[in-house]
Amino acid sequence: MTTNTLPTRGRPRRFDPDEAVATAQHLFHAKGYDGVSVADLTKALGINPPSFYAAFGSKAQLYARVLDRYALTGAVPLSQILAADQPLAVSLAQVLEQAARSYAADPTATGCMVLEGTRCNDSQARDAACGFHVAAQDLIRNSIAERYPQEAARLADFVSTTMAGLSASARHGQGLDRLLATAGLAGMAIAQVLPA
Repeated sequence: MTTNTLPTRGRPRRFDPDEAVATAQHLFHAKGYDGVSVADLTKALGINPPSFYAAFGSKAQLYARVLDRYALTGAVPLSQILAADQPLAVSLAQVLEQAARSYAADPTATGCMVLEGTRCNDSQARDAACGFHVAAQDLIRNSIAERYPQEAARLADFVSTTMAGLSASARHGQGLDRLLATAGLAGMAIAQVLPA
């Protein structure tokens, strides 16, 4: 008597949503929101399109989750730096230095994912990125206003604009040394504006 036994497959890999979000974060950061397709995501995550939509709803909804993760793991820790017990000019200079370091940390995913996302073509994803960007600007402005209310608007704009420039420069291949030099010059400018 012979039996036909089919080869058994191993158990399918268990889908880990947190791991999937981390993988998607790297893709979005490296290629930008518009440069990543659902096909790219399903291939990287090892799932089929129906499973992707069941798990995340849409590409934009996944991106929103990625932005939440980025805020915790990859973004400049604004709250921590700005809450430090030190002169505000020192804190703001540290924000810019940390931005330069963060934006150049991974040569395959340079710049700030939030700032880059504010220019994407998908309105839902762009709105999500803009929400994070505006919250960061507000945090910087409010931290300045606590000590120097008359300087809050223009200094917050200067810091935000410098961060955007650092992100764009990193995205275009500028190395850490040059980014830090720019951050350092901006820090000196801030120190000239704020009294010691």
